[in-house]
Amino acid sequence: MRLLVVVGTRPQLIKAAALLPALRRDHDVRFVDTGQHYDEGMAGSFFGELDLPRPDHTLEVAGGSVADQVARMLLALEPLLIAEAPEAVVVIGDTNSTFAGAMAAATLGIPVAHVEAGLRSHDRRMPEELNRILTDHLSSLCFAPTPTAVANLATEGIRDGVLQVGDLMQDLAARVSDGVRDPAELDRVAARPGWDAPAPRQGRYLFATVHRAENREIDAVRAWSALLGDAASGERPVLLALHPGTRNVMERLGAALPPNVHAVPPQGYRTTLALQLHAAAVLTDSGGVQREAAWLGTPCLVLRGTTEWVELLAGEGGRMVMVGLDRDLATQALARLAPLDRAAEDARRRAQTVRVESPRAAEAINEALIRGVRGR
Repeated sequence: MRLLVVVGTRPQLIKAAALLPALRRDHDVRFVDTGQHYDEGMAGSFFGELDLPRPDHTLEVAGGSVADQVARMLLALEPLLIAEAPEAVVVIGDTNSTFAGAMAAATLGIPVAHVEAGLRSHDRRMPEELNRILTDHLSSLCFAPTPTAVANLATEGIRDGVLQVGDLMQDLAARVSDGVRDPAELDRVAARPGWDAPAPRQGRYLFATVHRAENREIDAVRAWSALLGDAASGERPVLLALHPGTRNVMERLGAALPPNVHAVPPQGYRTTLALQLHAAAVLTDSGGVQREAAWLGTPCLVLRGTTEWVELLAGEGGRMVMVGLDRDLATQALARLAPLDRAAEDARRRAQTVRVESPRAAEAINEALIRGVRGR
């Protein structure tokens, strides 16, 4: 089958790295990058690190409002789809690129296969939530990662073409996790150009990411910055992998990070996994980082009021806590999950014993596509 796979952001590149080898074994695949994450630090390094082939087509559609960006993607994708004439278009996740790929294909009568279908935060203020819902209702095949995602689709009347396949990101984490067990990985991180922060020591730092649109509002920036400041100390600093969009907002607002909270450049996939594994705890608003922390067994504080990955909260033995931007909740959670007198030993033990199992999601998706795309 001739397939066209559309990506545009850093998390989608991670998932594509897990999926494309399986698809290319049995299909004629065209790989399209919309350019939604245009920063080389955010996306470019992933191609070499993950053995991901360069896209067949790069659209360079970046910046602007949601409406502007999606409109430009649609204008670029329509003639490309007509020229390539794929039998199906595969879209991944919940970004503007996901929705634009699905919409462009659906308007041309091309079946859409949505990877990570059915996820719901039930918060329609999030652009990602709208993208998920719209994409699922445009799709002929919905590849759901969890039982809850399947149930969400059924609630919305989507039952045909739904298949629970597991999580592509777990496929890749299973492939890479053994290679980041050695705490010497942290020495290599600190030796890289552009690292202007204390050298991370196993179990003696906190790793953080903040990038969601709602956390770029002025009140939110002040709130999460204060929360990270409370969590940080001289003996346990916070290393914040700062998204370029978040950095731009902070610069525009004139917002400075508190003492002992250190901004570091966005890291590659392997490095991010290593920084999570060896941290005392992770603080994040990222769905991908939430899942990686859970598979690695690292305590995680979710800096959001909702999450689409509800199984993680229920199934991780209390190691994952949704604290939003509540400083008191965060302080209490860290005291319980990563106390200063125990966190280093916990991190050492975790690194020695971690084992991430692959759900073989890529194989399940590929086998379903081989059987053919069925319209609902």
